[in-house]
Amino acid sequence: MSSCPEPAVCAAQPPLFKPVIGITMGDPAGIGSEIAVKALSGKNIYDRCVPIVIGDRVALADANAFCSAGLRLREITDVTQAKGEHGVLDYINLGFLAPGSFVYKKVQKLCGEASFQYIIRGIELALTGKLHAVVTGPINKEAIYEAGHDYSGHTEIFGDYTNTSDYAMLLMSKTLRVIHVTTHCSMREACDRITAKRVLRVIKLAREGMALLGMESPRIGVAGLNAHSSENGLFGYEEEREIAPAIEAARGEGIDVEGPVPPDTVFVKAQAGQYDVVVAMYHDQGHIPVKLSGFTLDLATNRYLSVSGVNCTIGLPIIRTSVDHGTAFGKAGEGRANEESLVDAIDVALTMAANRFTS
Repeated sequence: MSSCPEPAVCAAQPPLFKPVIGITMGDPAGIGSEIAVKALSGKNIYDRCVPIVIGDRVALADANAFCSAGLRLREITDVTQAKGEHGVLDYINLGFLAPGSFVYKKVQKLCGEASFQYIIRGIELALTGKLHAVVTGPINKEAIYEAGHDYSGHTEIFGDYTNTSDYAMLLMSKTLRVIHVTTHCSMREACDRITAKRVLRVIKLAREGMALLGMESPRIGVAGLNAHSSENGLFGYEEEREIAPAIEAARGEGIDVEGPVPPDTVFVKAQAGQYDVVVAMYHDQGHIPVKLSGFTLDLATNRYLSVSGVNCTIGLPIIRTSVDHGTAFGKAGEGRANEESLVDAIDVALTMAANRFTS
């Protein structure tokens, strides 16, 4: 296997083959086309893979112009037509957009439908082996819903369209990796979903995700749910009844795992190197530390100086990574979006592809 020695987001080792990577453009009204154009302006990506954008020419051409990227856009109809030439952006045009058919910065049904179909095409191409990985741009959940698709996010779409019921969201910054037991649901529902069976499964998915990053025997820390991990039952029972039994079962299978560790210290320990990955119990418990470690906002200019982070879905039959931010409607169409997270997501996809397809 290729190795990934850095704490989190890592550049892929030079692969023995050049993976073909599909990049779904995301919501056209957001920054997806812009960050795709900016990311693919760099030669480094073309040295390591053959990238193909799945989206619409109208939005890509617009971004290419307002970013002054100077790329040549080449429409292809089949993945095999992509050449992976720096300076040439190969794309599959789904043709949902016409000039003037959408506007930036607004939720629109058309954009929701387009972004949904970009994802579905990427999944289909990966399932048939034409793509080694899918890297997704940001979507707007409200627009997706207006288009008639009742999904709370990418993770659930990928799970449904790959017929996978057992998966988990893995987030990574340069200093943290966090995988989630629950994600898009209310706090009350999250508590009900934290069962020994689910916690054990996510511990195993954490090991699977780390293997894709080149780690044979990862050190896994499991967060508690309650304050101080319930302080021996003073503040709740989930640790004793659900989380601790899952940890013991995982240890019985030879997994290097500790916990439940109080949530206010487990991420500090992971960032210091004690754990390779943390199992978080709910959405914000995991998202907040990852974004705090990866995002830097300059209040004077209201611009993000750093937007580092990657979202992966672990447990699927295909490789899927994504940016760890939204559509950023407030800056869409202005040429000031930061492509760092997309570059990171491509790097992680390449590492995972190298470990899956060459090991």
